[in-house]
Amino acid sequence: MTLAVLAVALGLGSAALVVTRPSARWITRNYRHPDRLRAAVAGAGGALAVFALPCVITPSRSEVCGPFAVVAAVGLLGCVALSPIWQRRAAVSLHPRRVLAIGAHPDDLELACGATLAKLVDNGGEVCTIVMSGGGSGGEARRRVEEARRGSTYLGAARTKVLDFCDTQLDIHENEMVKVLERAIREFRPDIVMTHSANDYHQDHSAVHRATMRAARREPTILCYESPSATPWFSPVFFVDISRHIDVKTHAIQVHEDQRKKPYMSPARTRGIAVFRGDQARAGLAEGFEVVRMGAASVGDL
Repeated sequence: MTLAVLAVALGLGSAALVVTRPSARWITRNYRHPDRLRAAVAGAGGALAVFALPCVITPSRSEVCGPFAVVAAVGLLGCVALSPIWQRRAAVSLHPRRVLAIGAHPDDLELACGATLAKLVDNGGEVCTIVMSGGGSGGEARRRVEEARRGSTYLGAARTKVLDFCDTQLDIHENEMVKVLERAIREFRPDIVMTHSANDYHQDHSAVHRATMRAARREPTILCYESPSATPWFSPVFFVDISRHIDVKTHAIQVHEDQRKKPYMSPARTRGIAVFRGDQARAGLAEGFEVVRMGAASVGDL
């Protein structure tokens, strides 16, 4: 094997380790079994790098290490070739559900219903997200606005709007929010509207809930999700199995790096809540919703 070929092999092996690192969110979102794919590609890439490196440093060792590098390279190429088998593909639906998800702050939707939104997208639905404020009172507004857009895009939302109402004071702008939401509902015509619960300590969450109830008064299905600031009276009766999307949710939350030090942003807490709601629903992992109104045709087999 020539030195150039070995150098390329070393580069490919190292690249495989980099792109499959645990923080690589694209694998989690785009593949059904990201941990298996990550382990396979990283294992083959690591072996390729391990066997190619001695050959590059000491060419005389190529006779010993070279065959092993070839086997590792074949394994890596095989993993790449077979990866489409595990790829997530949005289902084709004759009547795709349209979901309007409304949050007060940039990270609310990912924390509360991120896995459900991702599942809806993967089932052929269309998701539109609206965030009422840039979250400047709790962080750097410009950064949080960008993170809100990235988080929604990661989940698969087709449309995202981040508005500039002043957070911590959304109750003052309730009438203006109603007008914005009424216009969004007329344009998007959702089957399902998701928003904050009335059972929430945060004044902004309560204000967005009230504005949504007024704006969506004629909509067939309104579900209220669980925020970290939900009160003990939050009582979900509708559950969505998110066993295959829990990692997508945790990665979407991690997009919000501006808020990473908040205790409710941790993957362990996210999974813990999903376990608890899953136990209530007799499912593996779940997100729970209060039901304001529900039309069976609009919810379907969610």
